[in-house]
Amino acid sequence: MKKLVETIRNIWKIDELRNRILTTLGFLLVYRLGSFVVLPGVNPEFLGQQSQLASQTSGGVMGLLDMFSGGAFSNASILGLGIMPYISASIVVQLLGMVIPYFQRLQRDGESGRNKINQITRLLTVAILLLQAPAYIANLYYQLPGEAFTMDRAFFTVASTLILTAGTMFVMWLGEKITDRGIGNGISLIIMVGIIARLPHSLVAEFANKLSVNNQDGGLVALLIEFVVLFFVFVGTIALVQATRRIPVQYAKRIEGNKQYGGVRQYIPLKINAANVMPIIFAQALMFLPVTFVGFINPEGSQGLVATFSDFTGFWYNLTFALLIVIFTYFYTALIMNPQQMAEDMKKNNGYIPGVKPGKATAEYIDTIMSRITLPGSVMLAIVAILPAFATIAGVEASFAQFYGGTSLLILVGVVLDTLQQIESHLLMRHYDGLMKSGRIMGRSAGPVLR
Repeated sequence: MKKLVETIRNIWKIDELRNRILTTLGFLLVYRLGSFVVLPGVNPEFLGQQSQLASQTSGGVMGLLDMFSGGAFSNASILGLGIMPYISASIVVQLLGMVIPYFQRLQRDGESGRNKINQITRLLTVAILLLQAPAYIANLYYQLPGEAFTMDRAFFTVASTLILTAGTMFVMWLGEKITDRGIGNGISLIIMVGIIARLPHSLVAEFANKLSVNNQDGGLVALLIEFVVLFFVFVGTIALVQATRRIPVQYAKRIEGNKQYGGVRQYIPLKINAANVMPIIFAQALMFLPVTFVGFINPEGSQGLVATFSDFTGFWYNLTFALLIVIFTYFYTALIMNPQQMAEDMKKNNGYIPGVKPGKATAEYIDTIMSRITLPGSVMLAIVAILPAFATIAGVEASFAQFYGGTSLLILVGVVLDTLQQIESHLLMRHYDGLMKSGRIMGRSAGPVLR
């Protein structure tokens, strides 16, 4: 405790770090306040935990969208679409960079290329919003009764489309300002805040369930066991996020004038879970499609399939979900990792892997290692994804069980580690001890959560 108090004092002594933390908290507060502002023309009395809109967002893809928006989706807020359109646009641009030479050149052009990619991403975000906003409004009309709307439908659709578009662009602007002037990755922090916003309600529901008079599941003892298990789940998830396979790289010596360059050994850190949370997101979206498609084609004859893929604790649902995550992990890792480019860059900088020839042999060596470490990484990711189902079967409240794994846990762990790493960097640069007594936390990833 004494070490923690001293670390907080050191953080507060650094003017830049203190201002960045306060700026970050201020922007996040603005975002949370905005998520409670209901769209003009919607009566807030028809929104709440008992509404059809709230029940629709209790699971599936809709639940994922509501989680990422911090409940703004189910609140019919002006920030109802949250940051997901920007994330979708970023993923599309990233995928285009794998197949289109123009985007590949932009990725290699440094700062100017990144600025153009950011501009293209913003324009694509607006295009996605102009499609998603009318669909969101149509869903509001389907889920809420007619008396919940106080405007003409045509005028409400046009006005709300503009408001929702402006709301998402405002959230995107907040994220960029947090990244520039605050601490941590702004977009990831906004998503994390939305997830954490559900935690107090989930904790209260779990305490009320376990400590109720009619509960027969063990009461306080069962609650303590749940928190112990949750602690070890967090430890395992941290290990999954941080785990890397380091490949040694030797750089040749060269002498320019009186100075010697190179001649040192460095390492290429290959993450075991390079795809991060994207396989879970893709798998969740794909799991939702068969139910929707069959329901539209043959509503009466689709009860078997609907029942199978709607039971989130069922064997076949979780088996299919886990297999899809393994497949998507390999697919997404292959997209974001380019062994050929890594081998070429290494060769240009006079670097080589000891015992491996430069060029094609190096690319094949890196690709082989990535294939080997991706298998345990994908299996561990699949286990983390289906842990909430096991927690629900064990008697944990469904809302609290979501924190035992899945997208929410991975994002929470990744964002917290990234933010702590940046705080620690500020402390070490000013000759203070880091967040740990040893002065450094090993293996921490400094990249954004969603890529």
